[in-house]
Amino acid sequence: MKIQYVLLAIASLSLVQCKEKAKSDKQNSEESMELATNETKGEEEWEVLFDGTSFDAWKAYLKDGMAEHWKIEEGAMVFYPPADRPDGESYNIVTKEDYTDFVLSLEWRVNEGANSGIFWGIKEDAAYGQPYETGPEIQVLDNQRHPDAKNGDTHQAGALYDMVAPSEDVTKPAGEWNSCVITVNYKSNKGSVKLNGVDVVTFPLDNQEWDAMVSASKFAGWPGFGKFHTGKIGLQDHGDVVAYRNIKIKKL
Repeated sequence: MKIQYVLLAIASLSLVQCKEKAKSDKQNSEESMELATNETKGEEEWEVLFDGTSFDAWKAYLKDGMAEHWKIEEGAMVFYPPADRPDGESYNIVTKEDYTDFVLSLEWRVNEGANSGIFWGIKEDAAYGQPYETGPEIQVLDNQRHPDAKNGDTHQAGALYDMVAPSEDVTKPAGEWNSCVITVNYKSNKGSVKLNGVDVVTFPLDNQEWDAMVSASKFAGWPGFGKFHTGKIGLQDHGDVVAYRNIKIKKL
């Protein structure tokens, strides 16, 4: 009789454990599905601007087609400046679509001694011959070799060019990829730059402090500079070899 009680108790315990395991497995499965769904939703918020295979989202500034001398190589868009550049000719590129509040994520790589930049708020209008006439710039630079890095911290990589210096130099050597996340949010009046995972720059976007920064910069008196909250994203031809990849944007 004792043996029967023991066997019954073991059977009951096993049944309870099985039910608890089934419940736990179901809960874990539901949690995993919820996490996967949230991650998918998060990815769906991003718009891919360059997937390594086409320039579909880009065009030459003030022109219909894509700018010459930008090539796709190993999943990156690479700019090769021409050896014989026609006078006054530039090969800056901009997005076909306009953006206002956003998070822009990309990677950039410069050759030794190279200079480039990432613009936002570009007004594509013949009244403005270059993207930098309207679009503020986040600097892309070889800090070790390009002479502009010696013109002050506000000219170094990650800076809001000529206005806000990065808190520290976290750039990787020329020839290596740097990750860059730029946030522009006019609703909260805040912009920021994260370079290689480090928050290096924050800045206001539309108040007296912004106006004071512009007035103290080389852009003082430029009629269109920083005036357009909605505009195009741009990548700069500064006459040097530069590459970009994994470009995506999320509207806020």
